[in-house]
Amino acid sequence: MTDLIKQTARQLSDLLRAGDVSAHEVAVAHLDRIAAVDERVHAFLHVDREYTLARADQVDAKRASGAAMGVLAGVPLALKDVLAMKGQPTTCGSRMLEHWRPPYNATVVERLHAADVVILGKTNMDEFAMGSSTEFSAYGPTHNPWDLDRIPGGSGGGSAASLAAFEAPLAIGTDTGGSIRQPAAVTGTVGVKPTYGAVSRYGLVALASSLDQAGPCARTVEDTALLHMAIAGYDPKDSTSINQPVADMVAAAQRRDLRGMRIGLVKELSGQGFQAGVRQRFEEAVALYTSLGADVVEVSCPSFDYALAAYYLILPSEASSNLAKFDGMRYGLRSGDDGEHSVEQVMGLTRAAGFGPEVIRRIMIGTYALSSGYYDAYYGSAQKVRTLIQRDFNAAFTTCDVLISPTAPTTAFKIGEKLDDPLAMYLNDIATIPVNLAGNCGMSLPIGLAPEDGLPVGLQIIAPINGDDRLYQAGGALEAALHAQWGHHILEEAPAL
Repeated sequence: MTDLIKQTARQLSDLLRAGDVSAHEVAVAHLDRIAAVDERVHAFLHVDREYTLARADQVDAKRASGAAMGVLAGVPLALKDVLAMKGQPTTCGSRMLEHWRPPYNATVVERLHAADVVILGKTNMDEFAMGSSTEFSAYGPTHNPWDLDRIPGGSGGGSAASLAAFEAPLAIGTDTGGSIRQPAAVTGTVGVKPTYGAVSRYGLVALASSLDQAGPCARTVEDTALLHMAIAGYDPKDSTSINQPVADMVAAAQRRDLRGMRIGLVKELSGQGFQAGVRQRFEEAVALYTSLGADVVEVSCPSFDYALAAYYLILPSEASSNLAKFDGMRYGLRSGDDGEHSVEQVMGLTRAAGFGPEVIRRIMIGTYALSSGYYDAYYGSAQKVRTLIQRDFNAAFTTCDVLISPTAPTTAFKIGEKLDDPLAMYLNDIATIPVNLAGNCGMSLPIGLAPEDGLPVGLQIIAPINGDDRLYQAGGALEAALHAQWGHHILEEAPAL
């Protein structure tokens, strides 16, 4: 059983299809791992063992019947607690939704069920996906399996930590400004933010509707591609969904020839403010790309210098609008409903009790930015910067197939280290935010350990809109070359829990 938790999703799929192991046995192995280590990691907010085993038994029965099965049938998965799952708690890491059990499934969940994936539980996250460290969960922080005193990134730290702790081989995250890629970088895992609209947002509790995107997380590039293909595709329930065929990302991940590929090194995303060890590993990865036959050139995207400021006006503005419904009247928690308080007082008491400090901070910023007399100066100006960033990407992609940068400026920092400094916290996403503002796709994959602290470093690959398969080609080839150098997967160097 211990061996099963160390297998990749592809390896588990092969074992399941060959009849060497059952979905029930695979689920038990991972549920037992969660029971053994998650008290220390706190990757999960909710695990329903009975439900998970029942789903696994259904998969086994379906396979025994001779029915056609998808490649991921019987493979376990950890689901970020921002996606609605019928009858299961969906809290978004907030007291506001502490007791909500949705009456419907998100489209991503429906597609996971259709692929016969076995969902293990719901993972911890920064409240309503607002944060870069998973310290802003109302239910306590998640710990990085590499060093339990450090953060696992955010907002999807629970999903990334579940992979690094071998509690699940696959996970789903969401990425509004880096919440898949930054946790992947600091935990030594792989995460992809798909093209905006490539994966349905129906049933994803909205933070910033023009930025949010669900995506796949795993321990290898190929596993991430397998999951990506399972959840991608047009959904009429999502008005922003892209109606076009899904590219074969698994085939792209298996290619090894990068000759003729043009890779752009983004000047503005690898300079000052980046940890020395992060820069060192990144430069080594650049050299490895060159040795693989890729043509690496430096490109400049000058508007990226304004991305952080623009993002922290656009996101809070959209969050202020999206979270207005959680007012004690229509949805979620209600406080002060004792007949002695006015409607306005109930709303105030509810929001004070239901929302944490980071959510309140961003709602206030967004409400101010949208207010009369300030809209054009703040929100309107931020949208103009967004257009400039999109133009910078378009110009870069006229000469390059993909762009690269470090995913995060530093390795995982200590829990509590940046809680009292919002700007320092926001700077963790400086390299990932431009992708969301433009709607492009991006991947983070591990490229080694920083020599200063022995913690994982991630490389970010960015591709054009609808160029998601390019991520997997560039990522798969680099991963294969790195594994050949190391002789093992990077997570084998992580301290055992």
